[in-house]
Amino acid sequence: MGRNDRKRRTPMATKAIAASAALALGGAGLLWAQMNASAHESNSSGQNQTKAAAAQVATIACPDVGQQLTNVPQKARQGVATELANLDKQITEAYARLASTRQAQANDASFVQNAIVGPLKEKRAATIDRIRIDIQRVGGSVNAAALKQLAACTTQTATNTTTAGGQNNNGGQNNGGQNNGNTAAPSASASAPAANNGGQAGNGPTAADFVDITKVANNVQAKPQKQAQASTGSFTTRCGVNANKNHNTDNVIVAPGVTNGAHHEHDYVGNQKVNAFSTNDSLLAAPSSCQNQSDLSAYYWPVVRVQDGSQEFDANALGGGKEGNVGKILTPQSAQIKYVGSPASKVVAMPQFLRIITGDAKTLTNGLANANAHWSCTGFENKVQLTEQYPICPQGSNVVRTFAFQSCWDGVNVDSANHRTHVAFADPASGVCGNGFKAIPQLTMRLVYKITPPTIQADGTVKNAYAVDGFPEQLHKASTDHDDFISVTKNNLAATIANCINTGKKC
Repeated sequence: MGRNDRKRRTPMATKAIAASAALALGGAGLLWAQMNASAHESNSSGQNQTKAAAAQVATIACPDVGQQLTNVPQKARQGVATELANLDKQITEAYARLASTRQAQANDASFVQNAIVGPLKEKRAATIDRIRIDIQRVGGSVNAAALKQLAACTTQTATNTTTAGGQNNNGGQNNGGQNNGNTAAPSASASAPAANNGGQAGNGPTAADFVDITKVANNVQAKPQKQAQASTGSFTTRCGVNANKNHNTDNVIVAPGVTNGAHHEHDYVGNQKVNAFSTNDSLLAAPSSCQNQSDLSAYYWPVVRVQDGSQEFDANALGGGKEGNVGKILTPQSAQIKYVGSPASKVVAMPQFLRIITGDAKTLTNGLANANAHWSCTGFENKVQLTEQYPICPQGSNVVRTFAFQSCWDGVNVDSANHRTHVAFADPASGVCGNGFKAIPQLTMRLVYKITPPTIQADGTVKNAYAVDGFPEQLHKASTDHDDFISVTKNNLAATIANCINTGKKC
């Protein structure tokens, strides 16, 4: 049986909930746009403005298979990861086809089902069956019938494309993003209601994805009170801001050995040789951007872009412009990486090669249960944190992305089949790790960006829009922000970090 930790979305706090199934069914998912081509325009003042033509939006609901596989034998994980990457590729290709066949959809109401959704199901069914074979070949068990059900993708109308609420029901299974039975294919007629899907590449962000932070009510909750055994110290590692522009679209944690497994660009600091083909040995042998050369850890996150019409180096590449990630890549003004303690107990040192992903790059598929995005502005961080919208900051204030990683570890595994169940969030009220998990130093990151404040025009367009890179079908929603980490240290640094935190020092 697997353990699936779900996160209740509260500002800077999280909660782990145990799931009762090794293979749970859930999902909703892929958004697509039948749209006219969006255009980048310049107004009379010369400022950049992103304008999208009218678009009809519908949803193809495709269950996120990877998050449901919580009990994959170690010997099968590489093969399963490769097939999961194939599923992602199939979805992005289907999204591209949906976006490029506007006229055919307008002429034939059955085009989407017959030419896109049906073939996608067939491809997914074959890939999912290979996952079953990979698991069973090494002696693992799987509910073949339940797994087979994950192949089907259905369509929804534009009214059902909002981010799911992420409520936890039925023993911890996430039903917040499920289809809820509304699977009727949308009409593709020219008279169908239009919706503005925004963004230069036609897949976001939209005006609704931004909010004036000065008009948002305070929502930051108080931190748990420190108990007698609290570990009150902190350890800061200085690794730069990726000024050397070390980017790639791989993700060695979720898609090892697969080029462009992330389908979006990452910034990398710390370990400088991280790609799809990295191994533990190669990470240990790589150079580091950190001042402390004993810190070879990999810290990486999706880039932020301003959609100003710039032709970046990846404008015609997969993971970049070919998959809807467009505009100028911004380098953070500052990137603070700090390890902090537990309000409830001492911490144990992180194990070598521990892998943690925080947040969820597919919240439009999975709902908000695992979302851990925190957007704010300098001067507002202690008052307002946003998950589902990007902030419009007042003049003189900068955009801030903050991450607080899972701080509880199962004491055994450095990774898990779905890359979540070996770590968990502490209880947000008490700070206690549940279910026998141990407190580890909590990795926190604070990224600051200087961005000209976006403005919403009278016609609904966004001038100076910015967004985080992501899977194209996820529409660049703020809630899809996420962060990745692999702990790699030398010279007993992991123990040094834990000791500094446990003794209340600031290192």
